[in-house]
Amino acid sequence: MANIGLEASDQLEVMRLHVDAALEALVEDEIEQGAGQVAELCASMLLAGGKRLRPLLILLAHEIAGGQDTEEVMPLALAFEMIHTATLVHDDINDEAGLRRGVETIHTRAGLAKAVIAGDWLFVQGFGLGGRYDEHIVRLMAKCCADIAVAEFHQLDHVLNLATSPEDYLAIVRGKTAGPFAAGCQAAGLVAGLSDEQAAGLGRFGMELGIAFQLVDDLLDLRGDERMGKPRGADVLEGKMTLPLIHALTLSHGKERQRLATLIESFSDEHFDELMQLLDRSDSLSYAEILVKTHLERAVLELDAFPESQAKSLMLHITGYVMARHT
Repeated sequence: MANIGLEASDQLEVMRLHVDAALEALVEDEIEQGAGQVAELCASMLLAGGKRLRPLLILLAHEIAGGQDTEEVMPLALAFEMIHTATLVHDDINDEAGLRRGVETIHTRAGLAKAVIAGDWLFVQGFGLGGRYDEHIVRLMAKCCADIAVAEFHQLDHVLNLATSPEDYLAIVRGKTAGPFAAGCQAAGLVAGLSDEQAAGLGRFGMELGIAFQLVDDLLDLRGDERMGKPRGADVLEGKMTLPLIHALTLSHGKERQRLATLIESFSDEHFDELMQLLDRSDSLSYAEILVKTHLERAVLELDAFPESQAKSLMLHITGYVMARHT
């Protein structure tokens, strides 16, 4: 799949375009078979862009594991991307978001009922693609999706919960964000013929990378980044207890902690600078940055078990990209 004559970023872009073309073909086929508005609405979200990190990592994990035929694993890559998009559609409903990747969200255009059904359609399509693999791979996908739901419940229970611990946060991230990275990489290794133990190493790589990815999202939310497609402090406004907030609450005392708690519970953009000052006093952003580096180093170590290859170089390039996003 990789083209040795191209730079890493160019190779990944070629792969991303290949994934996009496969997604477009899939949706067009569904529309031709009569899926109608539901497929068209889902296509608007599915094809609105995005880095395609999950399918790219699945293709690369398959290749690093010795897989030769990209088409052997492409349905799995598309399955995880459709399941991921399904969660975004449902997240947008919960968050009352008007835009996603610069495109009007489905519930804004078509209403809540149709948006829920559209998310369900994407889930079903994803599982339809994944269901063609061996039972242990399907079970891995099912566990991943079940864990997403559990983590979503956990996150909702911790909205504006100032007692949220780092362990609570990590449990949510492992289930919601990092779990799909892990399951996709592990499943791709199994498709390529790795043993369960070898494939588990790819799963650990995905888990560590996914945790780092979410930590960077936490940092970008506070620092503001137009690539996120949402205003700064959106997570705070929604009451999400991200790690910098949890860390600052843990280290702050007395009136300072009381003020931090008040800002979190009744946050508005006019208080943003004061919030950042309190986070800086506890070095909470620096703490999150250290954890990003730690989890990425653990991810890289998992790749040591695999021989040097173009796919390995590209996976390492992606870990570097995750690190660079917040700098």
